[in-house]
Amino acid sequence: MDKVVTCVAPVNIATIKYWGKRDEHLILPLNDSVSLTLDCDQMHAKTSVIAGPFIDEDSVWLNGQIMSIETNERLKKCFHLIRNLIKIRKGENSQESKWNIRVCSENNFPTAAGLASSAAGYACLVYTLANAFGLLDEDLPSIARQGSGSACRSIYGGFVHWKAGIDELGSDSTAIQIAADTHWPEMRIIILVVNDSQKKTSSTVGMKQAVETSELLKYRVQKCVPERTKGIIQAITDKNFEKFAEITMRDSNQFHAVCLDTYPPCVYLNQVSHDIISFVHDYNKAVGKIKVSYTFDAGPNAFLFIQQNDLNLFMSELVNVFPSEQPNSSYLRGIVSTLPYEVKPFGFKPKDKDLLKYIMVTKLGSGPRCVNDHLLNDDGTLKSKQ
Repeated sequence: MDKVVTCVAPVNIATIKYWGKRDEHLILPLNDSVSLTLDCDQMHAKTSVIAGPFIDEDSVWLNGQIMSIETNERLKKCFHLIRNLIKIRKGENSQESKWNIRVCSENNFPTAAGLASSAAGYACLVYTLANAFGLLDEDLPSIARQGSGSACRSIYGGFVHWKAGIDELGSDSTAIQIAADTHWPEMRIIILVVNDSQKKTSSTVGMKQAVETSELLKYRVQKCVPERTKGIIQAITDKNFEKFAEITMRDSNQFHAVCLDTYPPCVYLNQVSHDIISFVHDYNKAVGKIKVSYTFDAGPNAFLFIQQNDLNLFMSELVNVFPSEQPNSSYLRGIVSTLPYEVKPFGFKPKDKDLLKYIMVTKLGSGPRCVNDHLLNDDGTLKSKQ
């Protein structure tokens, strides 16, 4: 390897949730899941990789802090799987398989706050390593899955289906693309950041407790998820927004019901989260049709889905109901239209100011991509451009 490679990878948001593993070590899920991949321009993980005989040891820097690979089994697993592929492709005794690797990664959004940071991070790590060593045609979702389960979905753009599989070793547990981002270009995603601090109960711990104690989880896995997965894939194929929206909201509600059915319960939503849920239902009732839907991952932040034609009217009500003391340039981020929005016709009562930290509007994205590579000298220094 004679270059340093930098790639970005996106966040994905599940509409059919993954919650619970049938194998903790291999990160094999109990049920299928379906997600939307977001555009990298607004939210992404960025990872740079450099490798060679001039690197003393494997090292990973995340958001400016060094992480121990030896004590992080998932990081170690990803490095191991990539090195095995290098040996298969380039020979057991190839020099590249013996090189140490230096990784520098950062997110342009909060980490461990229920904003799918681990999915973007591990997808980016695996994609960048594969790019650097010429392995992009391998089954990258299966490798990313073993870093963070939902990372397998961030390898693809648009709409993605992670199949749980039944094989004990996970050979059939991988992600496939349902449709590209260009299939439904009108889809918009509004992220309402309620709390961007690190959550109290990690997803890993919450899942393990749910598998051990929740009776509702068993019913969800056996009955609800298979039906909803089939239904939402059809809704995506048909671009049937109302069906897509209803299934998404029902699945989010049930996922958090499972969290409450866990003993002791995992509580990820707060009062502001519940206020958002009520507002979305009230808004849909006021307009006489399901125009917007919500989903919540393992955290209080809301992810809303809406189509472009309905965005401005909804945003006018949203900023009225959830006002802020911040200037609009700080409060409203991403691909938002210029204020003021349309006249507010429904008269919803405003809540206290600054219940939301900020609002991000984004769209579907096309998946990871390489953004830069620099050639290196034999000692690992950057070559000067001619």
